[in-house]
Amino acid sequence: MGDSPASRVTLARIVRPQGRRGEVAAEILTDFPQRLTRLKSALLWDGKNAPRQAVIRTCWLSHSRGGQAIFHFEGSDSISDAEKLVGLEVQVPADERVELPAGSYYVSDLIGCEVFATDRSAASLQKIGVVRDVQFTGEGVAGTPNLVIDSARGELLIPLAAEICQRIDASARRIEVALPEGLLDLNQAKQ
Repeated sequence: MGDSPASRVTLARIVRPQGRRGEVAAEILTDFPQRLTRLKSALLWDGKNAPRQAVIRTCWLSHSRGGQAIFHFEGSDSISDAEKLVGLEVQVPADERVELPAGSYYVSDLIGCEVFATDRSAASLQKIGVVRDVQFTGEGVAGTPNLVIDSARGELLIPLAAEICQRIDASARRIEVALPEGLLDLNQAKQ
């Protein structure tokens, strides 16, 4: 069990007690909610201290309130026990993440990557900034997410599309992009 937050992945956040026997309702923070129902244990983290291992008695998915996971943890047998769990993150070690298909990436793997653009005139790569976030707004190229880049020019938004982000090497913390003509100017005009 890793001690750094980067060595763990948050799958849900406990939001309230559920029922009277110690169950809790959790906001689902994974694209793979079904896996929550198969977990036998998880790490519970308060955001400050080292996470603690918790045995999961049961977990099921509720469609109320936009979809929540209902957990019943070992040792949580009353409403007051459940109240003590509110605010905790339900995590697993990062090496237990669901393996993604080729060409798909976890947001946490993209944040912090250096972004290099092809400089057509010099036939070389030029560093343009670092990924600060990934924006899922439904805007952009047909709903394509945008990389939010901190650069010397300010914040840049670059569509996370295969034709633009031509090489992503998350382990090397590097993304190479071929920017469409005018994209940097378009970003500058928005500021």
